[in-house]
Amino acid sequence: MNTLIKKTSTNCTFTIRDFEQMKKKVLSWTKQFNTFCFLDNHQYPLEPHSMECLLAAGEKRRLSASAGNSLDQLQKFIQEKRCWLFGHLGYDLKNEIEELSSSNADGIQFPDLFFFEPEVVIRLTEKEMVIEADDPGAIFEALSNTTAIANSLPAGMVHIRNRLSKPEYISIINELKRHILRGDCYEINFCQEFFAEKTEIDPLFVYQQLSVVSPNPFSALYRVNDHWLICASPERYLIKQGNRILSQPIKGTSRRVLNDSVQDNTNKLALTHSAKDRSENVMVVDLVRNDLAKICEEGTVKVDELFGIYSFPQVHQMISTISGELKKDSSFTDIIKATFPMGSMTGAPKKRVMALIEEYEQTKRGIFSGAVGYISPQGDFDFNVVIRSIMYNAFSGYISIQAGSAITFHSDAEKEWDECLLKATVLINVLQR
Repeated sequence: MNTLIKKTSTNCTFTIRDFEQMKKKVLSWTKQFNTFCFLDNHQYPLEPHSMECLLAAGEKRRLSASAGNSLDQLQKFIQEKRCWLFGHLGYDLKNEIEELSSSNADGIQFPDLFFFEPEVVIRLTEKEMVIEADDPGAIFEALSNTTAIANSLPAGMVHIRNRLSKPEYISIINELKRHILRGDCYEINFCQEFFAEKTEIDPLFVYQQLSVVSPNPFSALYRVNDHWLICASPERYLIKQGNRILSQPIKGTSRRVLNDSVQDNTNKLALTHSAKDRSENVMVVDLVRNDLAKICEEGTVKVDELFGIYSFPQVHQMISTISGELKKDSSFTDIIKATFPMGSMTGAPKKRVMALIEEYEQTKRGIFSGAVGYISPQGDFDFNVVIRSIMYNAFSGYISIQAGSAITFHSDAEKEWDECLLKATVLINVLQR
């Protein structure tokens, strides 16, 4: 039985007997809200460690804005009140930061920027649950009486199609390599879309199933009215703790072979020693170092870990960690303007490759390649990179899955195609169970 162990006027702490069961109850309870953000690290020991599980639900106030002056609006929104804020930064904020433009189709239509002050914040760890709300006791009682969301996903008929054929994809990759040869850029992250139209799914069931097969440390289930993000991201964009800022870009992927430990380890070692993947990774590390140097004290930006290999349920990833000490009075939007979009999802040089991305990709990225997370009342924050995700517009029935890879002059177009399929397949399989 769960027990109340501490109480303030708006904050109650309870012991938890069954963490996983309570997490399912919390998920099920969120169905009543048109706006919520559920963040889960699935107990990964990736440092710096963040909260196990965090839910924000309901709106006291909101900010929804399109690229233009949205970041200035956000800074005013932050300064109005010291409180929890949750939300997202869409990829097309690049149009505001770098004076670019976007004209590709967008089937999901998340706003470019959205943040909200929640009515309820629930923090879960393995042994405790903290509820922050006007009436924590009533919420705890409601949670206790909620039926936990089931593990299984009902059979559905979701037909996912490729936006690009394989020959079309290979032709684009070869064209991008010609841009690299001409010196237009060094590396470009090119993404393709897999999509379905006029389809109905239950996002809570889909998220639960995705969490079973691919639990990742920056997972999220996020809703803004009819717009849903079902996310199993392994990548952190930025975390701020006090005056320390840290980024953990991913570049380098190899397939897991869970039924063959010898082959699985061979793939892991191949990634560790891959000259191509190390080259891609170090380019992004240099880009992040340059971005952080704009908002950090001189001489404080450092590479804490280079070419770290981390294993996730579907893939091994090469992750590097870069940190620095923030300059005094750096605002949230100062930090975003200096570092967004994240280099792992663009390439280098950033502005030029973002223009090429608009030219060669078929659809807007929207919330994909953006970031979802929170800002605490103390001004600390933690945001993921929105990858390995299913985007869903419940009004139109449009489903979007995007997957990409880093293209360099030495890239093999066939292997890049295979890497995109590897990343997208687990998401497609979840929808087609």
